[in-house]
Amino acid sequence: MSDYLVIVESPAKAKTIERYLGKKYKVKASMGHVRDLPKSQMGVDIEQNFEPKYITIRGKGPVLKELKTAAKKAKKVYLAADPDREGEAIAWHLAHSLDLDLNSDCRVVFNEITKDAIKESFKHPRMINMDLVDAQQARRILDRLVGYKISPILWKKVKKGLSAGRVQSVALRLIIDREKEINDFKPEEYWTIDGTFLKGQETFEASFFGKNGKKLPLKSEADVKDILSQLKGNKYTVEKVTKKERKRNPALPFTTSTLQQEAARKLNFRAKKTMMIAQQLYEGIDLGREGTVGLITYMRTDSTRISNTAVDEAAAFIDQAYGKEFLGGKRKPAKKNENAQDAHEAIRPTSVLRKPSELKAVLGRDQMRLYKLIWERFVASQMAPAVLDTMSVDLTNNGLTFRANGSKVKFSGFMKVYVEGKDDQMEEKDRMLPDLQEGDTVLKKDIEPEQHFTQPPPRYTEARLVKTLEELGIGRPSTYAPTLDTIQRRGYVGLDNKRFVPTELGQIVLDLIMEFFPEIINVEFTAKMEKDLDHVEEGNTEWVKIIDNFYTDFEKRVKKAEAEMKEVEIEPEYAGEDCELCSSPMVYKMGRYGKFLACSNFPDCRNTKPIVKQIGVKCPSCGEGNIVERKSKKKRVFYGCDRYPDCEFVSWDKPIERKCPKCGKMLVEKKLKKGIQVQCVECDYKEEPQK
Repeated sequence: MSDYLVIVESPAKAKTIERYLGKKYKVKASMGHVRDLPKSQMGVDIEQNFEPKYITIRGKGPVLKELKTAAKKAKKVYLAADPDREGEAIAWHLAHSLDLDLNSDCRVVFNEITKDAIKESFKHPRMINMDLVDAQQARRILDRLVGYKISPILWKKVKKGLSAGRVQSVALRLIIDREKEINDFKPEEYWTIDGTFLKGQETFEASFFGKNGKKLPLKSEADVKDILSQLKGNKYTVEKVTKKERKRNPALPFTTSTLQQEAARKLNFRAKKTMMIAQQLYEGIDLGREGTVGLITYMRTDSTRISNTAVDEAAAFIDQAYGKEFLGGKRKPAKKNENAQDAHEAIRPTSVLRKPSELKAVLGRDQMRLYKLIWERFVASQMAPAVLDTMSVDLTNNGLTFRANGSKVKFSGFMKVYVEGKDDQMEEKDRMLPDLQEGDTVLKKDIEPEQHFTQPPPRYTEARLVKTLEELGIGRPSTYAPTLDTIQRRGYVGLDNKRFVPTELGQIVLDLIMEFFPEIINVEFTAKMEKDLDHVEEGNTEWVKIIDNFYTDFEKRVKKAEAEMKEVEIEPEYAGEDCELCSSPMVYKMGRYGKFLACSNFPDCRNTKPIVKQIGVKCPSCGEGNIVERKSKKKRVFYGCDRYPDCEFVSWDKPIERKCPKCGKMLVEKKLKKGIQVQCVECDYKEEPQK
């Protein structure tokens, strides 16, 4: 019989931990929370200082019964839920349900599921931290008050199934405000003049900078013609050469938000998927002979701190694998975010010696990709800065200046392992200029003016929205993924080319919340509320006081909304075609993956179909159908005949109307790094790539 009972959240975590503790310990799983507020009612006694009325979650009765039986047989019970607010609350609920002494040292916490970390944590059990529990309770009760007071009003006035929440409403507002910026944006014309120049046999590019040493913007074609008319001949003088050495530091190890951002950029993972896979890597993977091992540290954190042990192990690995010159100096963690919850470590591999290449046989494809990202980011964070040689050259002709910039990696440093991704930008190009000296003469090969228009700010990607929420102090590591998931499931936003687009429903709901509950979508108010919850966690504020301060004004607004909010009817957007099943008009709908067509006779008719985009080209195979743009299961665009399956023509490259001048066959547009190139599918005919 086991002397000690250890309770964790999941069977996977239980299996990993039990291996390390020995026969005297039995590890069981609570399967997450065992108690919560009831779904059928508010569950908060407002008159009695907002006292929560917790009940056993449906389906958890048998789990609790088993845990109670095991607890009675054990000499001592340890609660080893995750090391954050939510984990502390799970431990507290378990202690209540199992009649454990709340003043006993029954709580153990660890940041990684490895043998050393687990054994060390059991040497230092502690009491349940009620400040952490109260912070979680306060958030839960606040969210319950907002959700259960506003949602019924939205159901009655708009449609059933809607919801409002402190964080989700701010996220929705950011998306809609950005859409308004885009719609209100007035493009402004501007021009560039790019030149290709020769120094001996070497060519390089430079762009028009200005006149008489001062920058001169080109706002119209007339400005361009004026500049071109002043250029004399093909000879340009190298007036100024500036050479510098620049250091580029590695990115810090991952926090929850930066992991979600980078996984979105580099792996095309949604935030929810990133957290699901990270949880698997944290709780343990069966490595065969080594058994089940947690591969990464705890994945809900806003700290960039690294333990001394991990730093030393990484240094030894880098020295052996890459050489002493690649070792980084001691780096301080990022300045602690004033919203940071605790002193967790950053997300890192539990051992840098477990290289991704050695885990291919035991990790699934997505697990492998995420682990590799975490491993590379951590290793790079402990490496030396990269050193780049940069060069800036000014060329002059009749007082007009063209400027060329180049850079080349002199020492790769951390870039040998990993380079951080970027939003809405091309990666830096390694481009060095010829060896130019001041006073040299270069020859103009070509001058090309080009018209441009300023672009509106881009719509939010998941990565950019998470970053913005974090910068504004909205939400915490545990809330980002659920928030983005909720606003999509509710139909408030959809995705177009991986970017958030608000729906009509989302706009209606936000307008109503702005009118009747402005504080809910006020960024500063919501950020202050998050700080107040942090103060509760730190033991500096009572949770009841925070909720009471919020509820006094909120209750008045609820009564006003119930009395004055008008019912809203959402007009369908007709597609101009009828349903092939029941002949009712088809309408456009916005789902979480973008726009689609649906029958207006729903729910009696559930016909839906994707929106087909015609490209104006007849099918080259059958000659009867039209070529349409489609998407594969992996969201990759391809082109096919609209008579499918009668005609099975498909092409990854976009067909065009023109025929090949050499053989008369189909021409397609192929995307290359240099631009889009028209090619023949049969012969070797190719045209110059166009940007």
